[in-house]
Amino acid sequence: MDQGIISAAKAAMQIEADALANAVSKIDDNFEKALQILMDCEGKIVFCGIGKSGLVAQKLAATFSSMGSRAVFMHATEAVHGDLGLCEPKDAVVMISKSGSTAECLRIIPILKALGCKIVSIVGNMDSPMAGESDAAIDAGVEIEADPLGLAPTSSSTLAMAFGDALSCALSKSKNFTKADFAKCHPAGQLGRNLTIKVSSVMHGKSECAFISKGDSIRQAVIAMTQKPLGAACVVDGEGRLIGIATDGDIRRMLQNNVEIDSAAVESIMTKTPITVGIDADLGRAASLMEDRPSKLSVLPVVDRDFRALGLIRLHDIYQPTK
Repeated sequence: MDQGIISAAKAAMQIEADALANAVSKIDDNFEKALQILMDCEGKIVFCGIGKSGLVAQKLAATFSSMGSRAVFMHATEAVHGDLGLCEPKDAVVMISKSGSTAECLRIIPILKALGCKIVSIVGNMDSPMAGESDAAIDAGVEIEADPLGLAPTSSSTLAMAFGDALSCALSKSKNFTKADFAKCHPAGQLGRNLTIKVSSVMHGKSECAFISKGDSIRQAVIAMTQKPLGAACVVDGEGRLIGIATDGDIRRMLQNNVEIDSAAVESIMTKTPITVGIDADLGRAASLMEDRPSKLSVLPVVDRDFRALGLIRLHDIYQPTK
């Protein structure tokens, strides 16, 4: 691959990263004024734009909705052909425009003001007509676009979206929006599964799992894990409490060392005090325990409050439809 092409890609990423870093200082009085308008909004938040800015507006409407704020997208051109009917006096309208002089947006601002809507703008030019007509304007101007010609909305669209995300996060914080609230907005998909489904719904219980003792031989462990092939066996004491876990990987590593499988005990290869998950935990918690670590885990013991082993949950189970 031509290194000049790769350099262009790296340069684009760096330009956009710099634009975001420099914009942190723009979380100023103007931003706070815009945020206050959204916090005080008794109606819905209407995002409006055209072209690339319109696409950013669509994304932000979806983000605000998912984080507990009623929000919709209105195309600036379609607005004057009937879509203005979705706006109501108590609404706030967020206009997005790089130039701040988008004719389609400017055309409807007087109508929205007459209706009683508050106008917030995210613009690339604070001296623009749109900024001047807004109740609050956020400066999303950039020094340079990231594309080689310096023309295509790249840094500017990224920054506009970032400011919208920042508004959404701050608004969510002001509403004390919780994980439970988020789950109500995301009942489907993996996000919904992780937040609403418990480990108990997808785990493999005792009848499906291999349970062994620390004194069992490696051969006995292999037989048990072959009969119930989930990739691991729970090692328990006489009262059923978990004291370790033996995995397929442990067996393979042991065989590489030419260990005698009939004389060697499970205790010699098991992982003592393994990472576990509670039966009432949600799938997101289980996924985090397995994935958010230098070496990912493929299986996790499930225990009760007394640390008695109840079964196993695999990473594969988390990303599959509920049984």
